Amino acid sequence: MVKMESDFEIAKKAKIVPIEKIAEKAGINTKYLESYGNYKAKIDLSILKSLENNKKGHLILVTAMNPTPYGEGKTLTSIGLGQALSLIGEKVIVTLREPSMGPVFGVKGGATGGGYSQILPMEDINLHFTGDIHAIQAAHNLLAAVLDTHILMGNELDIDINNIVWPRAIDMNDRALRNIVIGLGGSGNGIPRESKFIITAASEIMSIVCVSMDIINLKEKLSNIIIAFDRKGNAIKAGDLKVEGALATILKDALKPNLVQTIEHTPAIIHGGPFANISIGTNSIVATNIALKLADYVVVEAGFGADLGAEKFLNIVSRKGNFFPSTIVLVVTCKAIKYHGGLKDIITYHDEEAFSKGLKNVERHIQNLKQFGVPIVVSINKFDFDRDEEIDMIKSICSKNEVPVALSKMFSEGGKGGIDLAKIILDLSKQKNNFKPLYDLSDDIEKKIEVIAKKIYGAKNVIYETKPKKKIELYKKLGYGNLPVCIAKTQLSLSDDKNLIGVPPPFDLEVTDVELASGAGYIVVICGNINLMPGLSRSPAAIKMDIDDKGNIKGLF
Repeated sequence: MVKMESDFEIAKKAKIVPIEKIAEKAGINTKYLESYGNYKAKIDLSILKSLENNKKGHLILVTAMNPTPYGEGKTLTSIGLGQALSLIGEKVIVTLREPSMGPVFGVKGGATGGGYSQILPMEDINLHFTGDIHAIQAAHNLLAAVLDTHILMGNELDIDINNIVWPRAIDMNDRALRNIVIGLGGSGNGIPRESKFIITAASEIMSIVCVSMDIINLKEKLSNIIIAFDRKGNAIKAGDLKVEGALATILKDALKPNLVQTIEHTPAIIHGGPFANISIGTNSIVATNIALKLADYVVVEAGFGADLGAEKFLNIVSRKGNFFPSTIVLVVTCKAIKYHGGLKDIITYHDEEAFSKGLKNVERHIQNLKQFGVPIVVSINKFDFDRDEEIDMIKSICSKNEVPVALSKMFSEGGKGGIDLAKIILDLSKQKNNFKPLYDLSDDIEKKIEVIAKKIYGAKNVIYETKPKKKIELYKKLGYGNLPVCIAKTQLSLSDDKNLIGVPPPFDLEVTDVELASGAGYIVVICGNINLMPGLSRSPAAIKMDIDDKGNIKGLF
C-alpha cells in the first residue's frame, strides 16, 4: 500500500487560484468582494439586494451517525460532494463553519476536510482566518467588562451580583477557566464574585452572528441578550447598558461571510463556528441564503451526529433561515460502526457480531431523519482498511430501511470519488419533500424537550434537577416559552452519557441546567455532564506543530 501524503502536504502542493476567479465562478460581482490577500475575501451583505429576484437552489444537508472522538468525515464529504456536483456540470457552492482553535490545537484537529477534498488555504482557515472568531470573542468580553464596570460604578440598574448569567469567553480549550473568581486585589479591581469562561463557539454572540441578516438585525438581537437579573428578579439586557452599538461595531466585518475555494476550485463560503454539541452547530444563515441565490446546489454541514447538528438544523436553523434541505446525506464509516459495536480500539479488526451491533446506530439515525419528511441517502466514507463484507452489511441495512447508499472515496479521489453520491442526490432532490419540524414553537418548553428526547434520542423519560425546572418556569413568565430548544449533550452517544454507545437501552435524559439565549432566540438545555468549556487531551495536536525561520508550518494535520 502506497502511503498517502498528509492533508497539509496535499494542500501545500495544490494549485490555488485568485479569489476573483472563484467569485466569477460563483456569480459574485467583484464589487461585492473585500479581499483578504489573494485567496480569501469577505462578501459584502449588499449583494443580497441584487439577488432578491433569484430563485433559490437546492439545499443538501450533510450529517452523520454518532461519531468517534475524531469525527467521521462530514466536512470532507461536504467538500467532496460539492466538487463531485461541479464535475457533473452543476453550479454548486459549499457552505461550512469556521474552525475553532480549541479543537485545532486539541484532539479533533481542523475543519477544512482532508485528502483531496479540502478547502484552501487550509492553514489560514484553521488558524486566524479573517478574524471573525476573535471579533466575536472581543465583543463577548466587552459586554462582560461593561457589566462589571457598571456594577462597580454605582450599579444604577440594581443588578444582583449573585444572579449574573453572562460569562467570559476565549477561543481555546482551557478547563482551568471553567470556574473562576474575579475582582480580587482590592476595590479598584471590581467586586469579587464567582464567574466562568466558555469557549467562544458556545457564546450567544456567535449564534447571534449566525442568525442575523444585517447590521440592524444584529443590533436588535445583541440588545436582547439577557446578562443578569436585578434584585427584584427583573431581566437586565445588553440594551439596558446601551452597549449594543459598540458590540455591533466590533462585529461589522465578522457579519460578512468569507469566500474561499476547494482544492478543485469549487466556491466555498465559510462563516460562523458554533459547536453542535453545545450550540446550533452550523454556518450562518446569511451565508446559506447568499449561496442559495447564487447556485443550483448548496451543500451545508451540521456538526456531530444527526441527533445534534441535523436535529438543530431542522428544528431551529431552517425556521430562522427560511430554508430547508431537499436531501439529507447521512455519513457513516466502518470505524464508527465498530466503535459503537464495542471495538473502540481495534478499528481495523472485523467482528461480525460487533459490526451488526454498531449498525443499529446507523439504522436509528435513518429512522430519526425519516421523521422530518426529507429524502435521505447514506454515504459510506471509505477507508483503505475497510472490508468488503463490512460495506455489504451497511448496504444491506440501507436496503432494509429503503434508503439509497453510495460508496464515497472523496478522501483519496476528490470529486471523482463522490460522483455516485452526486447522481443519487440529483435524483432525490427532484422527489417529493414533506419537510416538517418535529414540534410546534407554541408547544410547552418541557414538551419540546420531551419530543427530542423520545423521538430522536430514544429516551424513556426526561428528569429535571431543581435548578433547571425553576429556570424554565421563569423563562415562561418572562415570555420566552415559544422559543425552540437547543440541547447540549455529549456527541458520542444518543443519550447524555458518552459511555452508552450504539443504541442505548431505555434511559432517562437528565436535564442539569438551562440557559436562555434571548438574543439568538432559543433555550439551551444542558443534559448530563457536558461543559461549555472543553479541555485539552494528554497529547494535544499543539505539541506536534511548529514553524521554521521561513514561515513554513509543519505538523498541522
